[in-house]
Formats: sequence, C-alpha cells, structure tokens
Amino acid sequence: MARTERDTWDLANSVGATATMVAAARAAASRRPQPVISDPFAEPLVRAVGLDLFTRIAAGELDATDTDGNLGFPRMIDTFAARAVFFDDYFAEAGKAGLQQVVIVASGLDSRPYRLSWPAGTTVYEIDQPEVLEFKTSTLAKLGAVSNAEHRAVGIDLRDDWPAALQGAGFDTDQPTAWLAEGLLIGFLPQEAEVRLLDNIVSLSGAGSRLAADYGQVAGQSEQAQQQARLMTDRWRALGLDLDIAALTYPGEHTDVAAHLSAHGWSTITSDLAELFIAAGLAPLGDADRQGPANSIGFVRAVAP
Repeated sequence: MARTERDTWDLANSVGATATMVAAARAAASRRPQPVISDPFAEPLVRAVGLDLFTRIAAGELDATDTDGNLGFPRMIDTFAARAVFFDDYFAEAGKAGLQQVVIVASGLDSRPYRLSWPAGTTVYEIDQPEVLEFKTSTLAKLGAVSNAEHRAVGIDLRDDWPAALQGAGFDTDQPTAWLAEGLLIGFLPQEAEVRLLDNIVSLSGAGSRLAADYGQVAGQSEQAQQQARLMTDRWRALGLDLDIAALTYPGEHTDVAAHLSAHGWSTITSDLAELFIAAGLAPLGDADRQGPANSIGFVRAVAP
C-alpha cells in the first residue's frame, strides 16, 4: 500500500518494519566469527517484534549465503553492518571533539544509547513515535539494559512539532549537538518533509554541531532498480513476509543532504557504500553486489560553522 500523508505503522508493518529488518541484520552481523559490530540488543528486540523472517535472520537460522544472496538484497548483512560502523565512528569522533548533546532522529530499534560508551556528561535524545520508543525501552528494561548517558526519549511523530517537544525535554540550542538521521532520508519522507527536517536541524544547531546521515532513494526509479525491488519483494513474500520497500518510499526527487547543508555553510564529507565497506574492513563490493538497493545511497558527515 502506498504511503499517505498521515499513515501510521508499528515495528511489524509498513515503514516501521524496515527498522526491524536493519536490527535483524545487525544481530546477524554480530554473530559472525570476526564481527565488525557487536549489538547484543538487536536479536532480543527483533524477537520481541515477532516477524518470523527477521527473527530467523537475527538468530542465524539463515546462513550468510542464504541471507545475502536469496533475499534479493545482495550482502544485506554486510551493508547494515558497514552502515552501523560508519555512524558508530561518527559518534566516537563527536565525543572526542567534546560534544555532549546527541539527538537520534527516527531512532527505531537503534540501540546506540545502550550499547555505546558515551563520554561523561553526555545527554542522548531519541525521537520517534511514542509507541516505538515505549516498545524499545520496555523491552530493553527487561534485559537490564542501562545507558551510561543521560537518556531522554522524545515520543513524537516527525510530522508534528518535534523541535518544541525536543526543547521541552531539555535540549539546549546553545550547545553543539551530534545529530543522526539514519535510514530516514532515503525516500521514506516526501522531499518537502526532508527539507523541513534539515532546516529544523540547522536552526536548532549551535556552532560546531554535527550531522551524520544517509540520503538518496533506496528504491530507485530506473527500470533496473524497480526490477531489483520487485525481486526482493517476491522473495520476501515467498518466505512469509509481505513487505514491499518500494511502496514505502515516496517517488520523485529527494534532497541531496550534503548539498543542502553546504548551502547553509556546513562543511561536509561524503562517502558511498563501497567506501563504507572498506572502512569497516569488509570484503569489497563485487559487480553483482552493486545491484543492491543501498548502492544508490550516499553518506555524509557535516559540521556546522
């Protein structure tokens, strides 16, 4: 079903299920003999959501070849592991630079507030729909997970006045902030909402603030991209999951996040997926791997003036 202006979802359907997919990939990556990422919370979260296919991936019941080759998403596990490493490293660098205010936008099943070691004095804000944040925090509380940062959940839909809600939770516009928008600006918002989100971030950011994000269109508009999306949907449906990622994205033009921030005076560094694989120490992408949906996505780290 196509997206609508005020559509709703949870972590088991529609766009919310993509957060569960990513967590399943992180869990599978954490099981590998020489993992590039360790996320002990990913599998319990995926199991709690209860989508069978993603639970099987998280539990290692589908081996690496099966998962990477037969889901229509080449090197799916490596892709999300490399992305996780990229953003983990970003937060490590921000911490070393002295930033003590962090905002994770549309955090989904991101467990970074719990699995990363934050510098003393750090406050981490997570923004997502109230039901998503309540599910995650209650599930992790049962596991005894505790953040070593001051953790503040801001339950609000991004289509509402989230800047006011964030400031109401104690966010300080005078402090430099490390922002993260992972898996959001890749087609899951219409372009005007992308621009509005970025402009809000710019207006809330003190000098020296930072932003890391991926951006582009995960379901490209070319015939080859559309064919790949259909293949992935068909394979997932055959495995018992009816999730069409292409139908969850908004068609048309999407925002070049790096260019938009540059226009506001931010300095930017961009990367592509192949560079993320190399930085994470993973085997390079082959020609067949480059047919995957994530290969049209760009990655940026930016610093405010």
